Amino acid sequence: MGIKGLTKLLAEHAPRAAVLRRVEDYRGRVIAVDASLSIYQFLVVVGRKGSELLTNEAGEVTSHLQGMLNRTVRMLEAGIKPVFVFDGEPPEMKKKELAKRSIKRNDATKDLNRAMEIGDEDSIEKFSKRTVKVTKKHNDDCKRLLRLMGLPIVEAPGEAEAQCAALCENHQVYAVASEDMDSLTFGARRFLRHLTDLGYKKSPVTEFEVSKVLEELGLTMDQFIDLCILSGCDYCENIKGIGGQRALKLIRQHGCIEEVVQNLKQTRFSVPEDWPYQEVRTLFKQPNVCTGIPEFVWTSPDSQGLMDFLSTENSFSYDRVAKAVEKIKAASDRYSPGRLKLLTPVASLAGSRTEKEATCILGSPGQSLKARSAPQVCKSSSAGFGYSSSKPFMLGMQSGFHGRALSFI
Repeated sequence: MGIKGLTKLLAEHAPRAAVLRRVEDYRGRVIAVDASLSIYQFLVVVGRKGSELLTNEAGEVTSHLQGMLNRTVRMLEAGIKPVFVFDGEPPEMKKKELAKRSIKRNDATKDLNRAMEIGDEDSIEKFSKRTVKVTKKHNDDCKRLLRLMGLPIVEAPGEAEAQCAALCENHQVYAVASEDMDSLTFGARRFLRHLTDLGYKKSPVTEFEVSKVLEELGLTMDQFIDLCILSGCDYCENIKGIGGQRALKLIRQHGCIEEVVQNLKQTRFSVPEDWPYQEVRTLFKQPNVCTGIPEFVWTSPDSQGLMDFLSTENSFSYDRVAKAVEKIKAASDRYSPGRLKLLTPVASLAGSRTEKEATCILGSPGQSLKARSAPQVCKSSSAGFGYSSSKPFMLGMQSGFHGRALSFI
């Protein structure tokens, strides 16, 4: 979901913070892509006819693979160097939202069954899309595909959009590509919508710069985060009756949520009991991410591996896969040796996270890696930032990595 109504709010109150661009305008740029959200989009759209999706001979859905292959090839042909970031464990505060989504899927399934009984094709199309859920297999399939294509992936310890924002803030990528507007709330310096949209010819890329968003709204980064919490996000309920427009007015008037809450006591608005806005604010400012990642590497595609995986295992047309491989090779030949050069720094933001140092566990396909110490801990010299996670942060790519020596156990 992201942030309720933020796109509309920015269009009205910060129109100069967004510009429309072509995919080709990002030639030579390293872009962090929210892979998990892209997979969901592909399952909703690609090859869908009513409730039917693309499948292989075994009856397993392959719409996510078709969408990921087509869109990634398109990005490579445009000269983009993508880094795909996958979700890890969701924050505890998101579990209520995930439970709501599960209930909605169950309701949609019932509605779908009724529509199928009466043969209502429009309703079948509508409700079947609402039953979509990204599974571990969908994610694993796409990770395998991307590695075979020679592209780096990042398995985040937490939310993918938060990890993308951290990569952008640390100048390891130029921008973040996602459809979730909370990429801005997590502090992504540049945020791109519709880059992974299969209908890119009809929907040009919309680029937001968070510094311009803050300037146009007349807010600090901390105030923008409070605005997003008041508007409605994935991590807590909002105050009924307060949407984006009213939230912006209240933050401009009172400066922060604490003052807003204090002044709402004399109004008709009811603040939820034990409202965890402070914890959500901390989550946006200090998310569960890993830094200290070595430079990314893009390698030549594994042609035979792609043929075996797509054509043999998943019933893709041999000729179509062969053409895709040739396009990937041609794009790969236009890259530099794979080294990521430092990007020109962007002006720092008030309240942003900088100069982080972290310990990460890195690996390539086929290697079994373990942490030398039990929980993973990342520390920072800025504002006491830190996080711990019992799950390792993993970065994988088609064939190894360069630039930093690692210990294998």
